[in-house]
Amino acid sequence: MTKNKSSVDKNLQNVVKDLDQTAVNSHHAQQLQQQTNDRRHQDALNHDEPMQTPEATLSNKATN
Repeated sequence: MTKNKSSVDKNLQNVVKDLDQTAVNSHHAQQLQQQTNDRRHQDALNHDEPMQTPEATLSNKATN
């Protein structure tokens, strides 16, 4: 992974960039909101879930 060499938080830069955009009309506002939702969803997909042991997986299946 590349390291961020500057002291500025990249996530905060993206938030500021999003807040600086002004929607022209309701359709554009909806598109901007959808872009934010898509990024948030993709971020959630990219996070790893904690590893489960095989015993925990078996016990979860047995209780369901």
